[in-house]
Amino acid sequence: MRRLNFAVLLTLLLAGASTAEEAPPENDLARKIEALEKKLDAASTAIEALTKKVDDVLWFERVGDVAEVDKLYVPTVPNPRGKEVYGIKNDRHPFRMWTYLFVPKGIDGKGKHPLLLLPHGGVHADFDTYYTHVVRELVSEGYVVVAPEYRGSTGYGREYREAIDYGGLEVEDVVAARDWAVETLPFVDPARVGILGWSHGGLIALMAAFDHPEKFQAAYAGVPVSDLLARMGYQTDDYRDLFSAKYHIGKTANESVEDYRRRSPVWNAHKLSIPLLVHTTTNDRDVNVVEVEALINALKAAGKDFQHKVYSDAPGGHSFNRMDSPLARASRREIYQFLGRYLKRG
Repeated sequence: MRRLNFAVLLTLLLAGASTAEEAPPENDLARKIEALEKKLDAASTAIEALTKKVDDVLWFERVGDVAEVDKLYVPTVPNPRGKEVYGIKNDRHPFRMWTYLFVPKGIDGKGKHPLLLLPHGGVHADFDTYYTHVVRELVSEGYVVVAPEYRGSTGYGREYREAIDYGGLEVEDVVAARDWAVETLPFVDPARVGILGWSHGGLIALMAAFDHPEKFQAAYAGVPVSDLLARMGYQTDDYRDLFSAKYHIGKTANESVEDYRRRSPVWNAHKLSIPLLVHTTTNDRDVNVVEVEALINALKAAGKDFQHKVYSDAPGGHSFNRMDSPLARASRREIYQFLGRYLKRG
């Protein structure tokens, strides 16, 4: 019996040794995992690009009856200092950005028409046909609409996506899209330009209005990201990782409080000098109402004249006035009436 047990034990030991010899070294396994991750990232990027191309076709299908639709490649501000492209200093090599253009059909090409900038939301996202009904409504109101795919947007490759600068250069990208439209579209009135956005797009609308008041006559921010310091506290680790990534801010809020402050509307509220409307709802599970309430309080403390409305548990939460519902339509009518007071003649 003992001999049998010894034989079994010897067999198991030999089998284990054979398995250990056949198992790949740890560093080889790490290389294989890294290679697999790169392939998955490349596949994900390719899917994003394909999805974007399909959605672009849908834009023509879904709003082509009311608007002339175009998508243009325009220059914006340079990449951060210290980075060179093809050995050329950044001041000679600006970031290049895709921008959607929607022009109401039948407008007088010789006249001047109001312009609205519509930046999309999402940390890594893009301007897609989710906004179809909003664009149709804005066009029917007589607005030329420009929707820039600022740095960090998806569907254009990894380099474009990882150029993200949340609350920083992306705001300058949107302002550059405004300047491009004013300078190149003869039917746009530079004295009647507004900006509106929801969520992350709301943050961009606020920061553009705060930092470039001479370029906008009115702004709307719906459920806007307002305080990144507070946001880092109640969001998930995966969300926080998007900001502390090496290609982005590169530090956590704990490591660089000032970086997160300067990108947050609540800490820039004292700069407001143009008409502003803010909407939020108490049941928002994405941008918690505490962020927007802090913004409202900061604006009030700074003695600013602005309009705001806090909805109580509006159906739809974060998307409450971007959906197709009676309340959403009524809320958007309020937005259009507000903008119209400053952007439409008579």
